[in-house]
Amino acid sequence: MTDDLDHLKSLMDAATPAPDSARRANNLDRARKSFARAQGSRVGARPTVKRGPVARLTEGAIFMLNSLTSRGVLTATTALGAIALVLIVPQMQTGPLRVTDQIESRVVEPATIPQPLPQAEEKFADAIAAAPQALSKRAEGANSEPTVRLGRDNVAEVARIAPAAPDVVVASTPNTEAFANADINPLKVTAENPVSTFSIDVDTASYAIVRSSLLNGQMPPKDAVRVEEMLNYFPYAYPAPDGEAPFRPTITVSPTPWNAGTQLVHIGIQGALPQIAERPPLNLVFLIDSSGSMQDANKLPLLKQSFRLLLSELGPEDQVSIVTYAGNTGQVLEPTLATERSKILAALDKLEAGGGTAGQAGLQQAYQVAEEIASDGEVTRVILATDGDFNVGLSDPEALKDFIARKRDSGTYLSVLGFGRGNLDDATMQALAQNGNGQAAYIDTLGEARKVLVDQLTGVLFPIANDVKIQVEFNPAQIAEYRLIGYETRALQRQDFDNDAIDAGDIGAGHSVTAIYEVTPVGSDAIRNGPLRYGASQVVADTDKEIGYFKLRYKQPGSDRSQLIENPIRFDQGVVTDDVAFSHAIAGYAQALRGGEYLGNWSYPQAIDMATAARGDDPFGYRAEAIMLMRLAQSLAD
Repeated sequence: MTDDLDHLKSLMDAATPAPDSARRANNLDRARKSFARAQGSRVGARPTVKRGPVARLTEGAIFMLNSLTSRGVLTATTALGAIALVLIVPQMQTGPLRVTDQIESRVVEPATIPQPLPQAEEKFADAIAAAPQALSKRAEGANSEPTVRLGRDNVAEVARIAPAAPDVVVASTPNTEAFANADINPLKVTAENPVSTFSIDVDTASYAIVRSSLLNGQMPPKDAVRVEEMLNYFPYAYPAPDGEAPFRPTITVSPTPWNAGTQLVHIGIQGALPQIAERPPLNLVFLIDSSGSMQDANKLPLLKQSFRLLLSELGPEDQVSIVTYAGNTGQVLEPTLATERSKILAALDKLEAGGGTAGQAGLQQAYQVAEEIASDGEVTRVILATDGDFNVGLSDPEALKDFIARKRDSGTYLSVLGFGRGNLDDATMQALAQNGNGQAAYIDTLGEARKVLVDQLTGVLFPIANDVKIQVEFNPAQIAEYRLIGYETRALQRQDFDNDAIDAGDIGAGHSVTAIYEVTPVGSDAIRNGPLRYGASQVVADTDKEIGYFKLRYKQPGSDRSQLIENPIRFDQGVVTDDVAFSHAIAGYAQALRGGEYLGNWSYPQAIDMATAARGDDPFGYRAEAIMLMRLAQSLAD
């Protein structure tokens, strides 16, 4: 045995070249240059499934060992041992190896893996070139601590090996989420600014994002809370339209729960119920983000499960096509009848996460496919499913807005489904959906997928009115101050109301829309703004005690000319039903999540009591869930 070991040692000694400082310096220089070339640009890229130094080091080492001769293998393993000492010795001197949370955003595609070089030492130099310089540098001085910078997708890999190396500290991936919101609507003096104008909104993404945060034991970011989307998450049984108009407004005026000196003007709009048997054939193009960041269980895997539910709702004349985008864009399923369920599911199941995010190219191809399959009398829709991170191509929301606006006039609308947290680009999702005449929803559970894609499918895909705008003029003889609760990102200029060229929100079949104003009557102790010395005189008469005037404009689908609905608003108008009271509780709850600037001492406990008393008929459990989330918010806030 001793002789065998001695013989093996002599072979290893013979295989190991003599130290050559010039060659070593040259090889290290080549490795650094190769690493810099492979990394590419930071602009427009996003980590993929196998990215970052640990993954690149592993792939490089495997490549090197597969390509070297036996002599080269011995040389390479000797060098690997030396690198291991570089990592271990500083650790023994200065403490644990620290893994920072600074994420490398540069991407190395498989085609850029270094190719073999003639000499074994040079092969090894290029093979380790994908590792950052921190792995090949000794610590400088007694107080230095070696640092490893990891790509987003390598954090999981390090976490997998961390138990074997207790001194390695793994930090979480930084949160890069961005939400579309604006400052809370201010209190306005009626005599100075009596008119309020906004576009309706039936999106629900904000509610699901808030739920996701609370169920993870965290208060949601304030900008993630859009009050109107919290309100419109719930179905309400407002009176249905009984004439030719596609919907009917119902206005209720009642005391404000959180401020005894003010009133709430509650506006409920109910769309006509869907006629499922009469619907035309559907042409659906699923545009699926399959980039590397979509690998998490609550992203691409949940997306696949969600689309399975949607397929069960399609009819025999409906068609489905699938386009994916990542490092490359492609059509993975040509237009296929929904009856060929196994073929569609097979295409879905084959999808894997990897590559960057070519969002612009994906949108362009999806619209091209939609145009090819569109036919007169049919409904064609693009449904984008993504975590919202468009960092290749048209990454600016304004540029995306212009692109989508040019496409919607063809009749192909765009809806957006968001998945996952951490890098959710809500601002981009909102820009796409609002300008694509579609809706934005966030899917955090399979139950939410069923709500959006099954229970409310007809409302998502079949609009009954386009460019719906609301304008309320308040009477300064009756109302001193007012504020619109929510709809900050949907505000319009006063002159936009009568301009049919201005885009606004859409209402789908069976949808309801809720909006709430808080108003302060003249003479109330709750007035916050004192009178001006040179203010305008109150010249509006209080005939019939009108406190305001409600106007709504909408277009029939396919029409370029709007129609008008008008109603006066009076004190004590309407009846406070469970639907109205529950929406008041949700409005207060959502304001509390944003800081509760106008709530005084009213907060989560009062919202919980009010929602519980007004829960009423709750067949799907949405309201019970909301009350549970209020309790979570109360606990987390305390």
